Amino acid sequence: MKNLTEIRNEALEKISACADNNTLNQLRILYLGKKGPIQEVMKTMKDLLKEERPAFGAQINEIKKEISENFEARRVILEEKEIHESMEAEKLDITLSGYQPQRGNIHPLILVQQELEDLFIGLGYRVAEGPEVECDLYNFERANIPKDHPARDMQDTFYINVEELLRTHTTAVQMRQLEQYHEAGEELIKVICPGKVYRRDDDDATHSHQFMQCEGLVVGKDIQLSDLKGTLLFMAKKMFGEGREIRFRPSYFQFTEPSVEVDVSCHVCGGKGCHVCKGTGWIEILGAGMVHPNVLKMAGYDSEVVSGFAFGVGIERIAMLKYGIDDIRSFYTNDLRFLKQFNRFE
Repeated sequence: MKNLTEIRNEALEKISACADNNTLNQLRILYLGKKGPIQEVMKTMKDLLKEERPAFGAQINEIKKEISENFEARRVILEEKEIHESMEAEKLDITLSGYQPQRGNIHPLILVQQELEDLFIGLGYRVAEGPEVECDLYNFERANIPKDHPARDMQDTFYINVEELLRTHTTAVQMRQLEQYHEAGEELIKVICPGKVYRRDDDDATHSHQFMQCEGLVVGKDIQLSDLKGTLLFMAKKMFGEGREIRFRPSYFQFTEPSVEVDVSCHVCGGKGCHVCKGTGWIEILGAGMVHPNVLKMAGYDSEVVSGFAFGVGIERIAMLKYGIDDIRSFYTNDLRFLKQFNRFE
């Protein structure tokens, strides 16, 4: 059996070499537990003379105290070491660049819509909105397209019921604005109406069942075709460049008379002729005309006193020309590689 001095020296040596608290606790049980070597030595006390027992017991208690104090001192050291190691492992290096979250872009169609809105607000127009599920009254009849009119075939859409449908043009918003302004007694109307419209078109590179329009309407006294041309020339220069020119070609729309198709000089070749404008030097961008007298009368206006002009442009059309996009379906595929190319403020 080991004597007390050997047990003490062995315990202190192992305590000093202990590297973690788990091992330290095991050593505490080993040396100070009921089955430890000190306890074994204490069993020999009964073999000593009565006068020798007090000194022997005092020696055992002194050694147990010394070993316990060393255990506690080592525990404190090991806990401080663990805290330090944990802090080192979790420490943030603030000199490194932070994580940069991915920034989204505004959709190119919304970019074009915002540009048009800013442009026309600067001219004194107001932005008007209306429901996408529209009444036949405002979508067709108030736009001078009565039931069974053949023009409805060109704007075949999705019907909710006989009298409600997904609007085929934002002309429906113009019809609502005409009515509201007349009821309010306003003398001058200047609004643009951007938004989604729907038609049963073929889903190909140049058509979509859903697309966006921005229509404009001006009604008041002495509004003339020259006012329309000046407005559209200003828009063309702002959207496609100061060097652009426009031309009018006779056309037919049910809600305007006279009606015109509007072309802008090609921004690629400057009007000389190229593959974009198919060698003509001109690109068709929108339809327009003077508001039809029947449209004014149905809204309550006297067409002999007031007149107006209206125009409608496809936002996809402008975006495709402005950004050189050759497939309308690209706007709706949610491909981030495509969408990241557009930033109005860069």
